[in-house]
Amino acid sequence: MSETQVITLREAASRTHYPLDAFHFVRRGLDYTVHRAHSQPEKLTEQERHVSGDQLSLGLRDFAIDQYGHMARTVLRRWRINRTEDFGRIVFAMVDAGLMQATESDSVRDFDGVFDLDDAMLATIPLDRVPTAGFEPDAVQQT
Repeated sequence: MSETQVITLREAASRTHYPLDAFHFVRRGLDYTVHRAHSQPEKLTEQERHVSGDQLSLGLRDFAIDQYGHMARTVLRRWRINRTEDFGRIVFAMVDAGLMQATESDSVRDFDGVFDLDDAMLATIPLDRVPTAGFEPDAVQQT
């Protein structure tokens, strides 16, 4: 595809077996990952904001857990995302569509086997997010 020809996200998704929601998730997850990897990324050039396939895969894992909690794996499965390779296919579909940029050294293979999604999506609540006050279970009544 020509560098100047850009298609819509909907068109890019329609050229794959992934639903449009998966593409939206990856775009939002990229922003999440870039902001975690770089302080003040808006002040950086496109090249300086770059994240690797490994970094993006891990960021998408964290973003999914942050957004969907214990349902993260179920949500990704519904979008036909079953391996980190699926993240790569979505990313490079957007690159091919002119919606994302990749460096010369970036490859869809950078997403191969980064981690096992089933293991990685066993969401736990970080201790800093567990309420310390305000909830007490009801007392057990003796009958």
